[in-house]
Amino acid sequence: MVAAHSLTPQQQAALTVGSGYWTTQAVPGVPSIVLSDGPHGLRRQPADGDNLGLGDSEPATCFPPAVALGSSWDPSLVAEVAAAIGDEARAAGVHVVLGPGVNLKRSPLCGRNFEYYSEDPLLSGELGAAWVRGLQSRGVGASLKHFAVNNQETARMTVSAEVDERTLRELYLPAFERIVTRERPWTVMAAYNALNGVPAAEHRWLLTELLRGEWGYEGAVISDWGAVAHRGRSLEAGLDLEMPGPQPSSIDEALAVDPAILRSSTERIAALVERAGPAGGEVDLDAHHALARRAAAESIVLLRNEGGLLPLDPSEPVAVIGALARDPRIQGAGSSLVNPTRLDTPLAAISAVAPTTFAESLEDAVAAAREARTAIVFAGLLPGDESEGFDRHHLDLRVEQVEVIRAVAAANPRTVVVLSNGGVVSLEGWHDQAAGILETWLLGQAAGTAIADVLFGAAEPGGRLAETIPLRLQDTPSYLNFPGDGATVFYGERLFVGYRHYETVDVPVRYPFGFGLGYTTFEFADLVVRGHDVEVTVTNTGARDGAEVVQVYVGAPGGRGVAPR
Repeated sequence: MVAAHSLTPQQQAALTVGSGYWTTQAVPGVPSIVLSDGPHGLRRQPADGDNLGLGDSEPATCFPPAVALGSSWDPSLVAEVAAAIGDEARAAGVHVVLGPGVNLKRSPLCGRNFEYYSEDPLLSGELGAAWVRGLQSRGVGASLKHFAVNNQETARMTVSAEVDERTLRELYLPAFERIVTRERPWTVMAAYNALNGVPAAEHRWLLTELLRGEWGYEGAVISDWGAVAHRGRSLEAGLDLEMPGPQPSSIDEALAVDPAILRSSTERIAALVERAGPAGGEVDLDAHHALARRAAAESIVLLRNEGGLLPLDPSEPVAVIGALARDPRIQGAGSSLVNPTRLDTPLAAISAVAPTTFAESLEDAVAAAREARTAIVFAGLLPGDESEGFDRHHLDLRVEQVEVIRAVAAANPRTVVVLSNGGVVSLEGWHDQAAGILETWLLGQAAGTAIADVLFGAAEPGGRLAETIPLRLQDTPSYLNFPGDGATVFYGERLFVGYRHYETVDVPVRYPFGFGLGYTTFEFADLVVRGHDVEVTVTNTGARDGAEVVQVYVGAPGGRGVAPR
């Protein structure tokens, strides 16, 4: 590794500012490296591409986003997906992939929830750690984001999250700490927002005292794209690399800071570059598509299955209803948008398995439902309903979708609703009329075949909810505080986020965190607790193979002050 003191101050300063949207600066002895968006697939853009997801990108496998993989509860699966992304990154000449995102789902309204795993810090941390481990096993660096307390899109560039230290340490920091201390991601990305009045990119306590001091982090801290307002202050706080670049004013500011601080950042960036392996390697896109299909099926949550309606008999005719069956949403909108290598649509996949009639209009849908053995209605959120860059205002499906569900269910009691959405949606007003409900989230490019696999029993619906589905938006713990007044957002619910809130105050929900049905049954026996270890015997008591997730919840003893149950 080139020694920082061998570089001129001008070269050192240049190294701390990017040379374009996706590349770092090259100086003598330190070549440029390439960064690319993730985290559910590679978004490799041309050198002059933008960071807003508006430009074209090279084809890559679009795997299920974190909103779906979170429901798999399967670290080994997440690591396998990340390793495949790492293989595609190396082949494309990418050295760092921007992911994973492990911010908590404080509110179901956050427009970027599709990029985050869960409302629970342990689950988020375990899955995020697996993603980093899988990616970096391929010689490609991760960028753990968004550090920290990035839980909304409203005023995301300027809003200050006002959070007390206990809440920070018990909820919003543990996933980051677990990943940093266990997996050592090559980079950590500072968030856009401020924390208690100080921008994250200028927050010395966050980036230096906590991250480097308490957690022992030795990698590079980079900015979110365009998050740096004052390069000198961000360098002094511990932010090593400003992206994108070049920013002449930033270089001038870097030259004005303490030379020892500049030298330390230069050394960390040089170390990052040295870790980056050479480009190359073969990619089996067929195998990656098969992995995307398996990961999608293992992430689908079966919420309702009255009378054992599912799985369906492929010899019996079905009516497939809704434009989302023909033109599915497979990922969220914004900077993580992947150009998929192929696309399996639900309509084509179902038609390949069973006799199928397709309708769009309400009148045709009702007629088709009456004639079919089973009606399958596809509903969910459209790109204009949720995206990076803005938050939602409600949880409802579009009125026309609810009308179709209710009319079809009235015409055929064997109605299954398949939901596609990056954030939780309300099931009220139609839930009890649907005999079956599949929450498929956003499933990536193999969504269609994975959904067909689950509907007809070729695969088990392996998902369990990684976030609560409430009865009403008003029941959500952050309802009175989210998303703040534009300048600040007060985390007044403190520790009571997600299931911690619902369990503690005994608020009923539609479906609780961790819920998910399957096509077989399991028996739990012989529970043994030894210190921090729990052992239990799980037996499949049904007639077919299946999967189960063993969940253990621990609460604080009574009389210990304010704490979730």
